[in-house]
Amino acid sequence: MARPPRWQATLDASVEEACLAVRLYNDSAESRAFEGFVIHMHLAWLYLLHAEFIRDDIDYRYWDPKYKKRLLRIDGEPKMWELERSMKERWPADTDPVRANLSLFIRLRNRLEHRHAHADEALMLNLAGHAHALLVNYESELTDQFGENQSLALRLRLPIFVGTFSPQGEQALRRFRKTLPTDLRSFVTQYESGLDDSTVNDSRYEFRLRAVVELAPKDPDAVAIQFTRYSDMNEEEREMVEELGRRGQVITRDRKQPVSGLGRLMPKPAAEQVEEGIPYVFNQSHFTAAWKRKGIRPSNGDLDPHHTNSDFCEYDEPTKSYRYTKAYVNHLIKKCSTADGFEEVTGMAARSKPTISQSSEG
Repeated sequence: MARPPRWQATLDASVEEACLAVRLYNDSAESRAFEGFVIHMHLAWLYLLHAEFIRDDIDYRYWDPKYKKRLLRIDGEPKMWELERSMKERWPADTDPVRANLSLFIRLRNRLEHRHAHADEALMLNLAGHAHALLVNYESELTDQFGENQSLALRLRLPIFVGTFSPQGEQALRRFRKTLPTDLRSFVTQYESGLDDSTVNDSRYEFRLRAVVELAPKDPDAVAIQFTRYSDMNEEEREMVEELGRRGQVITRDRKQPVSGLGRLMPKPAAEQVEEGIPYVFNQSHFTAAWKRKGIRPSNGDLDPHHTNSDFCEYDEPTKSYRYTKAYVNHLIKKCSTADGFEEVTGMAARSKPTISQSSEG
């Protein structure tokens, strides 16, 4: 039996923390449910990013600034990057909605104290959309980087709930929102004042969905709960939905059945995606050179075609071909974004893409 990858234990710890966070959030008997959710999602994100760093050979340890070859240590153990430092490595642009959402919860975690115990439910109500976005972003990062088989959908049952049931209930919730302590309300307001409108309105920063009771005759072929995607609506329907505002939230996730090659890429489309993400020409020759230099997969005709780097590539027995993961594409994009990194990965000098004027002259 093959040994698990070096990052597997860290990833497993991350998923366990995320599952615990969701269980706490959904436990109505838990007096500090939201605080528990924030703390455990903090750890889930930290371990997830560390698992990515382990896989990609990124050194996420702190080194002594006075002695370049000496690690900083805490109780004898190397000091690792905290979540904020890890986040900035993963999303360098501070305008990224995923980073903005995660940064909000990092700051919020640092402010949660016992004196705010009575504000836990008010915080949950005020930041429900942000909390859902934090979880959905985590799920997207988890499956994009490590595959669909790691999905939380295989481990959790996310409840469907409606925030209000009557005008009186809506007013009660609006009054309850105002019980949030002034300092925490000001904290969120001040944080969002420093963000662009495009970031604040992005679903990756705050996740918002609305459940509407269907007033129509019973259809024997219809299911009890249905979801209409925003992208499937016409302009009139979109305007109506936007006018409804926000009174409740529902989480939904498409689940793809496991089939051979799901989410995998053949060499040509993989190379095309890499080229789209970097400022240099990147074709199939570069792609081939990259997997050969790093031993991502064996050469054609090898007696053991399954001996691949399973994080990045897998052998498909029926077609006798190799397919590559989205994680490998992301890895190549990150590595090949600089001229030095491009040469290190492919063994070839980077060549800038031609400009529009150069292309027309040619």
